[in-house]
Amino acid sequence: MLGTGIMGAAMARNLAKAGLRTRAWNRSREKAAPLADDGVEVADSAAEAVKGADAAITMLADANAVRGVVIGEEDALSALAGDAVWLQMSTIGVAATEELAGAAAEHDVVFVDAPVLGTKQPAEAGELIVLASGPEDAIDRCGPVFEAVGTRTFRLGEAGAGTRMKLVLNSWLLAITAGLAETVALARRLDVDPERFLEVIEGGPVGVPYAELKGRMMVEGEFPTAFPLSLAAKDAGIVLEAGERDGAEMPLIRAVQRHFAEAIERGHGDEDMAAVHRVAAGDD
Repeated sequence: MLGTGIMGAAMARNLAKAGLRTRAWNRSREKAAPLADDGVEVADSAAEAVKGADAAITMLADANAVRGVVIGEEDALSALAGDAVWLQMSTIGVAATEELAGAAAEHDVVFVDAPVLGTKQPAEAGELIVLASGPEDAIDRCGPVFEAVGTRTFRLGEAGAGTRMKLVLNSWLLAITAGLAETVALARRLDVDPERFLEVIEGGPVGVPYAELKGRMMVEGEFPTAFPLSLAAKDAGIVLEAGERDGAEMPLIRAVQRHFAEAIERGHGDEDMAAVHRVAAGDD
């Protein structure tokens, strides 16, 4: 496991819990060190972490971080054996996925594009949704990994299809979150109890469980980090990047990105993405 942030650490624990020998590395070693208590071997370098492994997983913040670890200064890709599978599970966008798939081919390493849907709590519970794409036999080989970290695996075709699906899903979730932030703020301005709003939509055709999850944070004004606002803003950027490849303007996601950027400028980048509500509510 290369990368032991909110998602990577939880996934490494679940891999070890499932009985899979797991090594982990993180650029800041102190973030990886606690995993030793869960049966995870903590490596001193990315190359050491993947040497002799059947599969190497990257779960890092963005495309630049993945590049730096696998083909940059850490050069983990060169340390992988030819029969190993590289599971790229970070959300990095279409262009970066194509670039890194090419790098894997140059090193004769099998590349599986398998981003996940879910945040901190599903990751800790081993309940992520895996969006797997790549060679069928490689996905078969990675079955135990997917079973350890998730509850459902979708096989979506050739490498790259998983990332494209993830961006479609992220576009939906980003729009829901920003729209919900404005709705909760509007409820208060109209002297409507936002808790009653959530109650009215719960379980009905216009309600989704995600609204209760993020809406509760907005109502209470507390934003414990399940998925950082800074990473949500990054995801908005790569959704736009993907749309622009085909000439899509995507004004809604552009507006969402602006709201996220404003919240980050106000110092909320490390809070949960639901903290975009602070902008809509004019809290600071």
